[in-house]
Amino acid sequence: MAAKILANLIVMGSGIMVRAFVQAYRRALENASKNGVAQETIQNAVRRGSKAMSKQEARQILGVTEKSTWDEISQRYDVLFERNAKSGSFYLQSKVHRAKECLEALHSERGQGPV
Repeated sequence: MAAKILANLIVMGSGIMVRAFVQAYRRALENASKNGVAQETIQNAVRRGSKAMSKQEARQILGVTEKSTWDEISQRYDVLFERNAKSGSFYLQSKVHRAKECLEALHSERGQGPV
Protein backbone atom coordinates (compact mmCIF):
# COMPACT_ATOMS: atom_id res chain seq x y z
CA MET A 1 0.00 0.00 0.00
CA ALA A 2 2.79 2.42 0.92
CA ALA A 3 4.62 1.49 -2.28
CA LYS A 4 1.52 2.28 -4.33
CA ILE A 5 1.16 5.71 -2.72
CA LEU A 6 4.84 6.43 -3.22
CA ALA A 7 4.63 5.40 -6.89
CA ASN A 8 1.62 7.70 -7.42
CA LEU A 9 3.46 10.60 -5.79
CA ILE A 10 6.49 10.06 -8.01
CA VAL A 11 4.38 9.89 -11.18
CA MET A 12 2.38 12.99 -10.25
CA GLY A 13 5.51 14.89 -9.22
CA SER A 14 7.35 14.06 -12.41
CA GLY A 15 4.31 15.13 -14.48
CA ILE A 16 4.22 18.47 -12.70
CA MET A 17 7.97 18.94 -13.20
CA VAL A 18 7.75 18.17 -16.93
CA ARG A 19 4.90 20.66 -17.43
CA ALA A 20 6.78 23.33 -15.48
CA PHE A 21 9.91 22.73 -17.54
CA VAL A 22 8.00 22.98 -20.83
CA GLN A 23 6.29 26.18 -19.72
CA ALA A 24 9.61 27.73 -18.60
CA TYR A 25 11.25 26.74 -21.88
CA ARG A 26 8.43 28.36 -23.90
CA ARG A 27 8.74 31.56 -21.88
CA ALA A 28 12.49 31.60 -22.40
CA LEU A 29 12.02 31.24 -26.17
CA GLU A 30 9.43 34.03 -26.21
CA ASN A 31 11.72 36.34 -24.24
CA ALA A 32 14.67 35.51 -26.44
CA SER A 33 12.75 36.29 -29.62
CA LYS A 34 11.48 39.57 -28.16
CA ASN A 35 14.98 40.68 -27.19
CA GLY A 36 16.65 39.54 -30.40
CA VAL A 37 18.84 37.09 -28.52
CA ALA A 38 17.74 34.21 -30.73
CA GLN A 39 18.85 35.96 -33.91
CA GLU A 40 22.15 36.97 -32.32
CA THR A 41 22.80 33.39 -31.21
CA ILE A 42 22.10 32.08 -34.71
CA GLN A 43 24.39 34.69 -36.27
CA ASN A 44 27.20 33.81 -33.84
CA ALA A 45 26.81 30.11 -34.66
CA VAL A 46 27.00 30.86 -38.38
CA ARG A 47 30.11 32.99 -37.87
CA ARG A 48 31.80 30.27 -35.82
CA GLY A 49 30.87 27.58 -38.32
CA SER A 50 32.12 29.48 -41.36
CA LYS A 51 35.64 30.16 -40.14
CA ALA A 52 37.65 29.22 -43.17
CA MET A 53 41.37 28.71 -43.03
CA SER A 54 43.35 31.62 -44.42
CA LYS A 55 45.84 31.09 -47.23
CA GLN A 56 48.67 32.22 -44.98
CA GLU A 57 47.70 29.74 -42.25
CA ALA A 58 47.45 26.94 -44.83
CA ARG A 59 50.94 27.74 -46.13
CA GLN A 60 52.34 27.80 -42.59
CA ILE A 61 50.83 24.42 -41.77
CA LEU A 62 52.23 22.79 -44.91
CA GLY A 63 55.51 24.70 -44.75
CA VAL A 64 55.33 26.12 -48.26
CA THR A 65 55.68 29.61 -49.73
CA GLU A 66 53.49 31.63 -52.09
CA LYS A 67 55.75 30.65 -54.98
CA SER A 68 55.50 26.90 -54.32
CA THR A 69 54.18 24.78 -57.14
CA TRP A 70 51.24 22.46 -56.74
CA ASP A 71 53.59 19.46 -56.88
CA GLU A 72 55.58 20.81 -53.90
CA ILE A 73 52.40 21.42 -51.96
CA SER A 74 51.12 17.94 -52.76
CA GLN A 75 54.41 16.34 -51.68
CA ARG A 76 54.42 18.25 -48.38
CA TYR A 77 50.80 17.23 -47.81
CA ASP A 78 51.56 13.56 -48.42
CA VAL A 79 54.54 13.59 -46.04
CA LEU A 80 52.73 15.44 -43.23
CA PHE A 81 49.48 13.51 -43.63
CA GLU A 82 51.23 10.13 -43.49
CA ARG A 83 53.43 11.18 -40.58
CA ASN A 84 50.38 12.20 -38.54
CA ALA A 85 48.46 9.10 -39.58
CA LYS A 86 51.12 6.83 -38.12
CA SER A 87 52.21 8.52 -34.92
CA GLY A 88 50.56 11.93 -34.80
CA SER A 89 47.19 13.26 -33.85
CA PHE A 90 43.94 13.24 -35.74
CA TYR A 91 43.64 17.01 -35.08
CA LEU A 92 46.94 17.76 -36.81
CA GLN A 93 46.07 15.40 -39.63
CA SER A 94 42.78 17.23 -40.20
CA LYS A 95 44.57 20.62 -40.12
CA VAL A 96 46.96 19.37 -42.81
CA HIS A 97 44.02 18.17 -44.89
CA ARG A 98 42.15 21.49 -44.54
CA ALA A 99 45.32 23.37 -45.48
CA LYS A 100 45.64 21.31 -48.66
CA GLU A 101 41.97 21.94 -49.49
CA CYS A 102 42.44 25.69 -49.03
CA LEU A 103 45.52 25.83 -51.27
CA GLU A 104 43.91 23.45 -53.75
CA ALA A 105 41.06 25.93 -54.23
CA LEU A 106 43.55 28.79 -54.60
CA HIS A 107 45.65 26.97 -57.21
CA SER A 108 42.63 25.76 -59.18
CA GLU A 109 41.43 29.38 -59.43
CA ARG A 110 44.79 30.28 -60.94
CA GLY A 111 44.66 27.34 -63.32
CA GLN A 112 47.66 25.65 -61.66
CA GLY A 113 45.67 23.27 -59.50
CA PRO A 114 45.60 19.54 -59.21
CA VAL A 115 45.12 17.51 -62.28
